[in-house]
Amino acid sequence: MPVTPRQPPVRFVLVPGLGLDERSSRRLRTHLPATVVPLPGMGLAAPVPSLEVLADRLLERMGEGPVVLVGHSQSCQVAAVAAARDARVVAVVLLGPTTDPRLRSRRGLVRHWLATAFREPWWQVPLIAAQWWRTGPRAMAALWRVAAPDDTDRRLRDVRVPVTVVRGTRDRLCRHDWAARLVAAAPRGRLTELPGAAHMTPQTHPDAVAAVLRSLDPAPSGGW
Repeated sequence: MPVTPRQPPVRFVLVPGLGLDERSSRRLRTHLPATVVPLPGMGLAAPVPSLEVLADRLLERMGEGPVVLVGHSQSCQVAAVAAARDARVVAVVLLGPTTDPRLRSRRGLVRHWLATAFREPWWQVPLIAAQWWRTGPRAMAALWRVAAPDDTDRRLRDVRVPVTVVRGTRDRLCRHDWAARLVAAAPRGRLTELPGAAHMTPQTHPDAVAAVLRSLDPAPSGGW
């Protein structure tokens, strides 16, 4: 009988959100192995280039495929650009993706950020503050200026692999209608909502996020 070639195992590659670093996914990585790729404004205090260059840097450091590319918050915009360019990416997961055009003004962003922050567990404050300190306000502000004006839904139209948008039901930065708009834009999109979660799902709901990621691993069924 002919031997069916064994498919290489899927790797999970995580990109931290705005101002965050590998510590933001530490709890998630106790549930499944994953590679973290920090980028300028997302764990690295370095000059922030365009989204296209950020995507190129991500792809350079992504490693061998097949890869499930996982973005969180602002890094979802980089993940969307990268996923459309590289056949190693077999699925994309966007955790609390930004930027909703309604939040591009400073006033709108601050109002909804505060509304979300009050819905997060307070034990996160020292952890988040330490990550922001490491990345630095200059790189964080530069990343916001580069990424916020970009249309994530337009980018997702070019992503042909499965796209899973994950949001917490208490997330005011990624509201339901915005998440649904992104899912509709992706040719193979689906929406998963985590009850009771807000924006920092890799930290606060690592088991639920890990379950979503495991559901995308084709190994048990032999492929998508």
